[in-house]
Amino acid sequence: MGPPFFCHKSISLAMTNYRWGGYLLVAMGLLNLRYQTGQAGVVTHSLIILTPGMVILIMSFIPATVKILERKNSKIIALIVGVATIIYAAIN
Repeated sequence: MGPPFFCHKSISLAMTNYRWGGYLLVAMGLLNLRYQTGQAGVVTHSLIILTPGMVILIMSFIPATVKILERKNSKIIALIVGVATIIYAAIN
């Protein structure tokens, strides 16, 4: 059996939060694409939602970028971008 999920030697809590946020944005982008099919510019709107999620997900799996994401200013920037993207998805 492997180590506990939030153990210091496995995935850190900060990376888990980034991954949850990334998955959220990816899911919202794909749902937007599906439910607004037929409307003008749906692919562009969906990519605006989906792209930040994919970037965050990819960065959370690369060891070199994990160190960048663990900085306080990176967390604040990611939070602002994530909330702004969610608001954009809601009003889109």
